[in-house]
Amino acid sequence: MAYDHEQLHSLANFYKHQLLEDTIPFWFPRSFDREHGGYLFMRDADGSLIDDDKAVWIQGRAVWTLSTLYNTIEKKQEWLDGAKLGYDFLNKHCFDTDGQMFFHVMRDGSPIRKRRYFFSETFYVIGAAAYAKASGDQEAADNARRVFTKCLEYANTPGLLAPKYSGLRPSIGIGVPMILMNTAQQLRDTIGDPRCDDLISGWIDTIEKYFVKDDIECVMEQVAPDGSIIDHIDGRTLNPGHAIEGGWFILQEAKYRKNDPRLIALGCKMIDYMWKRGWDETHGGLLYFRDVYNKPVQEYWQDMKFWWPHNETIIATLMAYLLTGNERYASMHKQVHDYAYNKFHDKEHGEWFGYLHRDGSISQTAKGNLFKGPFHLPRQEWLCYQLLLEHLNK
Repeated sequence: MAYDHEQLHSLANFYKHQLLEDTIPFWFPRSFDREHGGYLFMRDADGSLIDDDKAVWIQGRAVWTLSTLYNTIEKKQEWLDGAKLGYDFLNKHCFDTDGQMFFHVMRDGSPIRKRRYFFSETFYVIGAAAYAKASGDQEAADNARRVFTKCLEYANTPGLLAPKYSGLRPSIGIGVPMILMNTAQQLRDTIGDPRCDDLISGWIDTIEKYFVKDDIECVMEQVAPDGSIIDHIDGRTLNPGHAIEGGWFILQEAKYRKNDPRLIALGCKMIDYMWKRGWDETHGGLLYFRDVYNKPVQEYWQDMKFWWPHNETIIATLMAYLLTGNERYASMHKQVHDYAYNKFHDKEHGEWFGYLHRDGSISQTAKGNLFKGPFHLPRQEWLCYQLLLEHLNK
């Protein structure tokens, strides 16, 4: 199938409506914490609060979401003020004395937990950079670049963060080059940073060299330092939705580089490989984990359907279609779009449920927790709307 002009226009209107009339109103203004700052995102299906702790990841992501809406959709004061509420909370409460950020804090910002990686920092960078563009706050721009520099130090300095495993079975993961690439893209697109182009090229080369396996048509989550497959349960575990997300990050870079054909081919290849491995032909939707050799997977949730891989796959397949015109990607996009909005979307209260059983039935009703909040879904709806608007205007 192919999308005609009218269908693309309808899709653009759909994503805009879902974003502004369904998804964002579920979260805001009810989640603004006027007493302590930041946001209260641990919410049930109807929006009622189930916990008042705060995940630092989601605080930074929400600053990005609100600032991006302000920067690109409408200069709405509520969005700018809301972004400042989260940005100030992050600065006041979410950095430890050693400069590393926390992962989980109490409502008042008292620290509960740190983790042995720097993803809180990457989400701070994209939030602070988008807020700096929205507000004109030069200190926020300086903070975004400073913390990005810290992320580079964490990534490139062994031992700077405590290791999770012993050194007996060394590995490298796709998560670090992926998240740094997207962080740099956001930093470059909002406030600019001359380091970003070369760094992004290096991370793409790393992903292509070590993680994309053409001989078995697969994208690995982790490999040995030489790129070989680690034939143990953890080393064999694939996350199709995560690799597809990496594919659209590369397509985004291809688009930035005037439709670079090599990057389009690489991003599409990653999407193709992991759609084939992850799409559930029996029930529809993307399976969460798979084994590279089709052996049993360790995690008991391996055959569930999580919300965010579907957000990433909706973006990836639409972007692949708009960049290539290949009708196969239109079919894939319609397939994942129809499945996701039929199964995850809560037509009564808005937003999406986060977790489904393999057959598509709802596993639990929470809309927000330490990992889910206003990021993957609003980013998908916002980006798809922007892509379609740009395409239609041409």
